[in-house]
Amino acid sequence: TPGGGAPAAGTFPTVVERPHFPDEELRTLQYWRDIDAFQESLRQSSAEQRPPFSFYDGPPFATGLPHYGHILAGTIKDVVTRYAHQSGFHVERKFGWDCHGLPVEHEIDKQLGITGRGDVLSMGIDKYNEECRAIVTRYTKEWRFIVERLGRWVDFDNGYKTMDTNYMESCWWVFKQLYQKGVVYRAFRVMPYSTACRTAIANFEVSQNYREVSDPSIVVQFRLLADGSDCRVLAWTTTPWTLPSNTALCVHAGVTYLRVRSLAADYFPGREWLVSAPRWPWICCLLKRDPEDFEVVESILGADLVGRRYEPLFGYGRGKIDESKAWRIVADDYVSTEVGT
Repeated sequence: TPGGGAPAAGTFPTVVERPHFPDEELRTLQYWRDIDAFQESLRQSSAEQRPPFSFYDGPPFATGLPHYGHILAGTIKDVVTRYAHQSGFHVERKFGWDCHGLPVEHEIDKQLGITGRGDVLSMGIDKYNEECRAIVTRYTKEWRFIVERLGRWVDFDNGYKTMDTNYMESCWWVFKQLYQKGVVYRAFRVMPYSTACRTAIANFEVSQNYREVSDPSIVVQFRLLADGSDCRVLAWTTTPWTLPSNTALCVHAGVTYLRVRSLAADYFPGREWLVSAPRWPWICCLLKRDPEDFEVVESILGADLVGRRYEPLFGYGRGKIDESKAWRIVADDYVSTEVGT
């Protein structure tokens, strides 16, 4: 107070000079529990017939403990819903659990030593599903403790699980309404695919087991046509399963390519290959041959190769596509001299 005297009666209580904030947080949480603050706020907003505020909250998987990403997103969700309540809306907030998808199955596979679809079928799909259901609520207590400790207001007692029949039926009902309104259409999309699980997977599921590995690669020969010689273009690929549908070879217009001929009697004598000049040493290393086993017949700029035709590896497309445009050399700037041929 001015002059340093004691505070007058009726003023604010004395504040501790160095409060211990974690203890203050715990006292606040206990006060909220004592007065049932969250549910009381819902009762009052419902009694006032406030308009509802719909908040679509993507539920987490219950098979793991909360991490920083959950905590950050949960804090933002709490801010949004509290603001909506204070702006005159009735905001129901129910916590949910995502029970579908590979994370649940992955946990069971590790637990039971399942390595493929055959193990699931021999065990029985019904028994496998029951094992999955059994672990859905494994960490619910830990989740509730963390979420409530952060001060987020959300209803755990009346939460939902995506495996609940009424939840799944609601999803199908919504999809049916969209279909009947004509806004559902069929299309095609490139998706990550798990050959072990035999299903498409989401991007975040891919990242759960993301690893850098050495991709197997092969170098393929494509024989040039109308060239007057036995010359083949060497093409490097890490996706050989796409070769049956191959319809083009791509070069870099500004890169120099070498036409080389084999001089070795024990290695296709007289045969010629077309490779990029910067990659020629790598090719020799790959073939385990000395560069002196070959002679450079010609140096060609990539732009001069555009339009040349070559023989397809497989004849599946013969007579089915416009061959005047297929199986030709094209050019693009994405072609690199750092890897490949």
